[in-house]
Amino acid sequence: MTTITGVIHGNTIELKENPGLPEGATVEVQVTMATMRERQPGEGFRRSAGAMADVWSDDDDRILNEIAQSRFDSVSRSSIN
Repeated sequence: MTTITGVIHGNTIELKENPGLPEGATVEVQVTMATMRERQPGEGFRRSAGAMADVWSDDDDRILNEIAQSRFDSVSRSSIN
């Protein structure tokens, strides 16, 4: 038996690698939840990278920069007092 990791999308399982079977082959599937230990370090970051690329704007960058700056300013002021 071969174990291949996949992601469920409704009734479809997207496999992370080619199972090496011909198109349309009938298979038996045993589904178990992958644990965090089975994933490579940083996989979550790699999977989400670029997720907002099509909808992200310069205005979104400006807003996040303002939030980051206000947090930095807040920490700087509290460390002075």
